[in-house]
Amino acid sequence: MTHAIRSLVPQSDAQRALQAVALDHAEKLPESCWMVLAGTESLVPMPFHVILLFWLSITFASFGLFAPRNATVVATLLACALSVASAVFLVLVLEMDTPFNGMMRVSAEPSI
Repeated sequence: MTHAIRSLVPQSDAQRALQAVALDHAEKLPESCWMVLAGTESLVPMPFHVILLFWLSITFASFGLFAPRNATVVATLLACALSVASAVFLVLVLEMDTPFNGMMRVSAEPSI
């Protein structure tokens, strides 16, 4: 890419300045791509996600297993359901930390 930019023959000072800017951007682009690819490791390990969801699911299920049906139990079950839903949301948000892995993926291929 830089070879094509260098082969251009600028006719004015403005074109020379634009060529210099284009060369600068063309040289920084591969470095930026490597930085993105190098940062694909997740900061939160997968066992943490699994244990968190398992723990919250067991807690949620244990509240409703032997409890009588009254307002306190229903409120507690709703709070636990909100907790489990929040944990699932947390996992999905934390998955955005690794865009090339997980359930939702961003393609590493160029879109050109």
